[in-house]
Amino acid sequence: MPLDLGAAAELAQFLVETGSDGLVLAGTTGESPVLTDSEVAALFRRVRESVDVPLLAGAGSNSTAHAVELTRMAADSGVDGILSVTPYYNRPPQTGLFHHFGAVANATDLPVMIYDIPVRTGRKVATDTLLQLAAEVGNIVAVKDAAGDPAESARLVSAAPEGFELYSGDDAMTLPLLAVGAVGVVSVASHWAATQFGEMIDAHRNGDVSTARRMNSQLGDSYRFESSDDAPNPIPTKAMMRVLGLRVGTCRPPMVGEPEDLESRAREVLEGLG
Repeated sequence: MPLDLGAAAELAQFLVETGSDGLVLAGTTGESPVLTDSEVAALFRRVRESVDVPLLAGAGSNSTAHAVELTRMAADSGVDGILSVTPYYNRPPQTGLFHHFGAVANATDLPVMIYDIPVRTGRKVATDTLLQLAAEVGNIVAVKDAAGDPAESARLVSAAPEGFELYSGDDAMTLPLLAVGAVGVVSVASHWAATQFGEMIDAHRNGDVSTARRMNSQLGDSYRFESSDDAPNPIPTKAMMRVLGLRVGTCRPPMVGEPEDLESRAREVLEGLG
């Protein structure tokens, strides 16, 4: 199925209008593994024309040369930063990861956020590697942390140079990571619950832990809905967007086999959010 750039622009506008402070393009939820490079470039350009918020371009690859190429292409499209995922499947050593991310950062003047998600990539970016990158590569300025280890996240935050930021990359871990110094979340469920995420983050920032915990509990059904064995991310997000009236279609193969009741589940999640 061809890429619907008009629908992508409408979705971007919807997300901004409903409370997202910035957008990631061609991330996992944006089905990056099944997009061609030309489709990615067209997506970057079209969304850049459609919204004024900061845009992070998913420009990662398990080939360093390809990641560098994608990064340069993204920079030429007018995005504001690069999201660079850990090389997946080939599982390079930490020295290889350091050189990979360094090469990506050296290919652009844009700020770079490293995406650490070992459940999908098969390799954790060690805290010491992140600290070395943060100290030695000036435009590596943040990490999207989906590693599920708040103790290591806390160590990273406490030892990182001033200005280096940690964002939750796992919705369900957002409150725990806020507690150890995260500044926000790169979220899946914010497609339909950005207001609730914003209230939780603001409450925690203002010291209102009780409200933050209450908002986190309210988001529990969204955390469980957004990915599961029978409907892994981004299948549920597409179903939710259709329920909300957005023409996002269905996922490309191999992300097929959507459960018949998924849109019904989506409506139940929305009802629970009020």
